Amino acid sequence: MKKEENPNLLPHHHGQDEDRIREYLPGEEEIAGVSEALKQLGDPSRLRIFWLLCHCEECVLNIAAIVNMTSPAVSHHLRLLKNSGLIVSRREGKEMYYRTADTELAQMLHHMIEKLGKITCPRTQEENR
Repeated sequence: MKKEENPNLLPHHHGQDEDRIREYLPGEEEIAGVSEALKQLGDPSRLRIFWLLCHCEECVLNIAAIVNMTSPAVSHHLRLLKNSGLIVSRREGKEMYYRTADTELAQMLHHMIEKLGKITCPRTQEENR
């Protein structure tokens, strides 16, 4: 059968079930959130801030002190992480506190970062004591 007769045929057939592969291929809308999250975590500073917030809830000044950055720089990274849905914030008086979002994506990324980076999770260390 020629491609003109069946537009679903790939230019080269390698013996795989193309229809089954296409059936499970995520659409652009489905993958957009994951792509945005990975793009944000591609920056080392944001990755460190995200990892930190996986383990505690903190204000901008404390985050800046912990990661040795200026408050404006940290605020910039927090805004990007929040816009991507990876972190959330809450206000207490004049202070804003940040923590990792309670989503499956954020939790999976947290665990992936620790596995890929061979980073020990503080919670795991405390549980083993």
